[in-house]
Amino acid sequence: MKSSIWGVIGVVAIALIVVVFSAAYVVDETEQVVVTQFGKVVGEPISEPGLKFKIPVIQMANYFPKNLQEWDGDPGQIPTLDKTYIWVDTFARWKIVDPVRFLESVATVQSAQGRLDDIIDPAVRNFVTSNSLIETVRKTDRKMDTFEIGITEENGEQDKLATKYKIKRGREKITRGIMEQAQPKLKNFGIELVDVKIKRINYVEQVRRSVYDRMIAERKQIAEKFRSEGTGEAQKIRGDKERELKLISSEAYRKAQKIKGGADAEATKIYAAAYGVDPEFYSFIRTLEVYGETMDGNSSLILSTDSEFLKYFKSMR
Repeated sequence: MKSSIWGVIGVVAIALIVVVFSAAYVVDETEQVVVTQFGKVVGEPISEPGLKFKIPVIQMANYFPKNLQEWDGDPGQIPTLDKTYIWVDTFARWKIVDPVRFLESVATVQSAQGRLDDIIDPAVRNFVTSNSLIETVRKTDRKMDTFEIGITEENGEQDKLATKYKIKRGREKITRGIMEQAQPKLKNFGIELVDVKIKRINYVEQVRRSVYDRMIAERKQIAEKFRSEGTGEAQKIRGDKERELKLISSEAYRKAQKIKGGADAEATKIYAAAYGVDPEFYSFIRTLEVYGETMDGNSSLILSTDSEFLKYFKSMR
């Protein structure tokens, strides 16, 4: 008898524990809960964190995130107003501001992502096709902080570019317009769109290849300009060097000739002074030198006995 009573008590205790556990639920600080009874919402949404209670079995707690959620769109090919095809990749941040309407319309975060795709993607396409490429890239028409090597401001080239690419709307206003267009449609789902940004813009493959080819051609043109300027500067340096060498050589030759002329004059003066003492002896010495230069063991001369060349031989007889 006692064992059966304890058995009943144990069953009742277990049932109470199960009831308490099924009636209690915890709300995290990043969550909000909507309680439903047979599929209908009961009471107000619960967003305050802590331990909460509901009628077990009959009522159900539906959890939804309260913090910011991420939406990452699929990159797509979109033509701009100036008929340039680009790949556009966007992302957004959103949150559930009306969990009851959210539950009644989309029910889950995964379904909400699909609705965001259907609303944000067309808005992005609409604004990109309504603006030129430069509008989606820049937000102001201020001058760039960097500069391209080889591109100068001659003939007002920078002013022409500034006039050509005048920014009327800009990227920031485009993303704001996308958000303003998409937000009213998301309000029906209890969703607030916090922010929309363009993550990346790139040319499609065909356009990108032509852009790269044009950039390569421009860089080659700039490189060729530098090469021609370098060649011209090298020729100028070589010309200056040759001119300087010729100037040095001519000056050295002039000095050498001057020194040589002075030396020859001094030598002639010395010779004249030396040979002027005894002209006959000088004539004899010079004649002997001529004999030594013109006659050797293999030389044969046929001269008249009256020749002046052999006058000293005559005098030796």
